[in-house]
Amino acid sequence: QVQLVESGGGLVQAGGSLRLSCAASERTFSNYAMGWFRQASGNEREFVATISWTGVRTDYADTVKGRFTLSRDNAKNTVYLQMNSLKPEDTAVYYCAASSRVFGRFKKDYDYWGQGTQVTVSS
Repeated sequence: QVQLVESGGGLVQAGGSLRLSCAASERTFSNYAMGWFRQASGNEREFVATISWTGVRTDYADTVKGRFTLSRDNAKNTVYLQMNSLKPEDTAVYYCAASSRVFGRFKKDYDYWGQGTQVTVSS
């Protein structure tokens, strides 16, 4: 069982930046592709970004491409989502997820989920 704990959310003005972190309990962290999803109030949970086991490959939703950067430090069992040029439409609860199977964009690809961290972007 992998436990994931997100941190770094908060309130920021439009155009600002935040860095989210996701710490994993699993010592074999490098065996997992890691993803971020978000869910705005009243909406479905949607894909944001994913990073491969070694960090060589990343994939981003079109809505965040060029503004968000996903990275990982396998020595620290942590992934980081750097979010720049934030917009009010980025407001959501952000969830970290881990997959032992695939490097993918779909919720069904992921086996473990964190509890989420709130990001609020004011206009």
